[in-house]
Amino acid sequence: MNLTELTQALALQRAAYQAQPVPDYASRCADLKKLNQFLSEHQEAICSAISADYGHRSRHETLLFEIAPAQSAIEHTLKHLKRWMRPQSRAVDRIAFGLASNRVVPQPLGVVGVINPWNFPINLSFGALTAIFAAGNRAMVKMSENSRQLTQILMAKMPAYFPPEKLLFIDETGGVGAVFSGLAFDHLMFTGSGATGRLVMTAAARNLCPVTMELGGKSPAIVLDDFDLSTVASRILYAKLVNAGQICTTVDHVYVPRAKVAAFVALCQALAKARYPSLASPDYTAIINDSAYARLLQALEQARATGAEVINLIGGDTGHAGSRKIAPHVVVNPDANGALMQHEIFGPILPIVPYDSVQEVVNAINARPRPLAFYPFTNDRALIDDLLTQVMSGGVSINDALFHGGQHDLPFGGVGESGMGHYHGRYGFETFSKMRPIFHQSRWAMTPLLFPPYGKTIDRVLRFFIR
Repeated sequence: MNLTELTQALALQRAAYQAQPVPDYASRCADLKKLNQFLSEHQEAICSAISADYGHRSRHETLLFEIAPAQSAIEHTLKHLKRWMRPQSRAVDRIAFGLASNRVVPQPLGVVGVINPWNFPINLSFGALTAIFAAGNRAMVKMSENSRQLTQILMAKMPAYFPPEKLLFIDETGGVGAVFSGLAFDHLMFTGSGATGRLVMTAAARNLCPVTMELGGKSPAIVLDDFDLSTVASRILYAKLVNAGQICTTVDHVYVPRAKVAAFVALCQALAKARYPSLASPDYTAIINDSAYARLLQALEQARATGAEVINLIGGDTGHAGSRKIAPHVVVNPDANGALMQHEIFGPILPIVPYDSVQEVVNAINARPRPLAFYPFTNDRALIDDLLTQVMSGGVSINDALFHGGQHDLPFGGVGESGMGHYHGRYGFETFSKMRPIFHQSRWAMTPLLFPPYGKTIDRVLRFFIR
């Protein structure tokens, strides 16, 4: 779509919003149920399309990390939406002088733009749409150029569920994202890299369009001495190798006590071989495109060249260009200035950084931009509290990874360079609503006491308020 077509699509949605600015509870529930219906009726087509876009993506990973969480979010929202929509009463300040009342009324913003990534294209688009529709809005969703097969299904099938004045999916045909970012939406949601996020935010700023940004970053894990090493290896390796590591909240790198590094590596080797016996495993997902595949191989070569220990966890070839699969690797003691430690990895490579003191790790994490997630592994409650105090991140999973991002009653979002704003559950409903403050003055208001000309009366009034 070009600028003219996008502008016309936005105008169509805005006109529909103005004709029905506050959809009732029944309408919102109907919209949410249609989203759920679409997922149920096109489940297998979605799995096939995403796999085609990747080159190969495990069907079970699509079901586990795309369909199931999207439907769960819809069900959670349907269960709680009536309560979220209720006006909220608030205390009245003394300055009101009488029987005034305060309330906060959540109202739809209007038209929300969504710029969607390729790594979890259903989970992230439908998760956003669940909150957007719950809040009573309309939406235009710009899909990734790496999600072509899926986008064709969405564009072809979705009009049977929603008219374009309610929901429109848009393909990336070259330059669409830049134009889309500059449209005068009432709110814009972006999920993707920090570099692209800066461009999106710059474009949105021309319209003073508020932006929710879910970025990425190098989310660290730290293994403490007291935690069972086999358990931590199992949980970290699961998080790292699901979707071949192409997850913004995966464990980017892990700090391990120096004396336990060799044992940790051995456990990772045994686990990886058991879960993914070879690159041909149908459970092992491909890297999304040729440039990402080449980038990851280059990062491994750079790590070798700078003296790190690079270990192929399943043996055999490092990668297979035809299938774009890269074997799971750990990299022990990587160069702090190398690509693996300077940039988000987004692949099945786990740097292991040996450490001697916890404070050393805290200092290293705090020297970087604040991450999207933080993963401490310890049963020491005092140490957990200390780490949470010292290390700021978007979210935290204690003694596991990823799972904080799938909780509907927790706000999901980054901090600093890993993002801004929150969504999921009620937090998403409020993000895409105007939480509108309404002060209702009573007929017996005593505010004339505050009017000029000022004199002894106002002095007595001020003594009441100022201690």
